[in-house]
Amino acid sequence: MPFFLPLLFLAQGYDPEIEAVMNRSRKEKQEAAAAAAAPKPAAAREDGRIPVPAKYAAPFQACLDQAIEAPDAGVAFAQKWRIDGGSFYARHCMGFAYARAERWGPAIVAFEQAAEEAERSAEMAQSARLWAQAGNAALASGDPTKARQDFDAALARGLPDGLEKGEVHLDRARALVALGDTAAAQESLDVALAQAPRDPLGWLLSATLARRSGEMALAQAHIARAVQLSPDDASVALEEGNIAVLTQHDDVARAAWQRAVRLAPTTAAGKAAADNLSRLPAAGAVKPTLN
Repeated sequence: MPFFLPLLFLAQGYDPEIEAVMNRSRKEKQEAAAAAAAPKPAAAREDGRIPVPAKYAAPFQACLDQAIEAPDAGVAFAQKWRIDGGSFYARHCMGFAYARAERWGPAIVAFEQAAEEAERSAEMAQSARLWAQAGNAALASGDPTKARQDFDAALARGLPDGLEKGEVHLDRARALVALGDTAAAQESLDVALAQAPRDPLGWLLSATLARRSGEMALAQAHIARAVQLSPDDASVALEEGNIAVLTQHDDVARAAWQRAVRLAPTTAAGKAAADNLSRLPAAGAVKPTLN
């Protein structure tokens, strides 16, 4: 039988591309949180997210600006605004400020309290969004059990079909992967791929899970979609190589891993790709066989 390089990443519990999915950089987390928290225009949005009413929009933006500049100042602003009638938007900003400081425990509490207050105000869509933000804070804190509970709470509030529901299912799948519940993770991923088909992270995670379960045709199809959507993502390139080498396409694996190293040499994905390359037989070399 042909001898494939000893990709310990693939045979053991460590998956660098899943680690890259689960442990996003501080900058990416903060940018994503800022995009999620920022006030929305009053016009309807394709993704279904609810705009911030004019009564709260200006102070909410001022609070976010404070949190971006100095998280402690954002927390202080939110606390005062809450006392002055800021409703759940003040707690929302407080959660954002704590997240900026990577104080995940207080962030979870603030987002959950905001979600409960929004629900008492019959703002179910806003409540769902806030439960989802609590779930992401829990994921960032390393507590996937709590994250799953919060994502379940978000979905129970009845998000409409579309991008936002897909993103919550994708985040729920990330929590389930961390919990080792692959079957449930795949179920959430299937919904995510249907609801948010242009998010490459969903295709990447689905390809990785398919590869780990030996469904190589599915893994190949889904990683191809991830590459199409995000050709400059090192984690996607790493997984493309992992799948290629296991399907006896060493040239594709080499090119994909080289791309991962070129794109992000100092990240977990880039370093794993470099290590894989060091153990891949040279082009044209005869592979040894196992007796």
